[in-house]
Amino acid sequence: MESKNPVFSRSRNTQGQGWAGPAPTPDHLQNMYDAPSYAPPARPATRTMTLDDVVIRGFITLGVLVAAAGAAWVLKVPLGVAVGSAIVALVLGLIASFKQSTNPALILGYAIFEGVFLGALSSFFEARYPGIVLNAVVGTMMAFLGVLAVYTLRIVRVTPKLVKFVIAAAIGALGLMLVNWIASFFVGGGLGLRTDSPIGIIFSAAMILLGCFFLLLDFDSIEQGVKQGAPEKFAWQCVFGLTLSLVWIYLEVLRFVSYFSGDD
Repeated sequence: MESKNPVFSRSRNTQGQGWAGPAPTPDHLQNMYDAPSYAPPARPATRTMTLDDVVIRGFITLGVLVAAAGAAWVLKVPLGVAVGSAIVALVLGLIASFKQSTNPALILGYAIFEGVFLGALSSFFEARYPGIVLNAVVGTMMAFLGVLAVYTLRIVRVTPKLVKFVIAAAIGALGLMLVNWIASFFVGGGLGLRTDSPIGIIFSAAMILLGCFFLLLDFDSIEQGVKQGAPEKFAWQCVFGLTLSLVWIYLEVLRFVSYFSGDD
């Protein structure tokens, strides 16, 4: 009896026209059935942020800021240019803050204009109080290292409650400074928050402490970004936050030390 197996029938019918191929085994058919119908091409994974990324970008940003400050110091930048640089730095800083920008051009631009302002302001204070700039720089470095040690040893832990407290304190401090500035148009020294007086010294010390708390938040942001696999570019935003905090602390230390320095 002639076989009705379609595989053998096709093999005989195609003799002289080429071999039709061996019959698939049950395992082969099962593998074909289990295979996915379509596998999309793999996309290259985005590199996540590391601590080294933050360190490298931090050196770049602070290096640009210090270089701009040094140039302003040497060139004796006029007061008008310094004020203009401060305004530009403020605008760029607000844009970077509210947009949570990771654009290196924006952040480095802020560092340049802020550096020009700091260099001119530091030159003014140094002319009036010789040696004050070195003291302010050393004080800022000590504050940075101290906060880093506190954070590393977990002496103070960053919690949502602490974050809310620091933000509320910053808003309150800025509000007080605004009121003090407005009051200065009517009363000499305003509320006395920025004068060589006990209340001025206490307020300046509180502002230094507030800047240190912001450093704590910056360190926590960096650690959480690394742990959660944030994109590499997020390192620029972390560095921007660190720069803001360090500038804040430096300005407040500069003012605080001036209260205890005699005129030339």
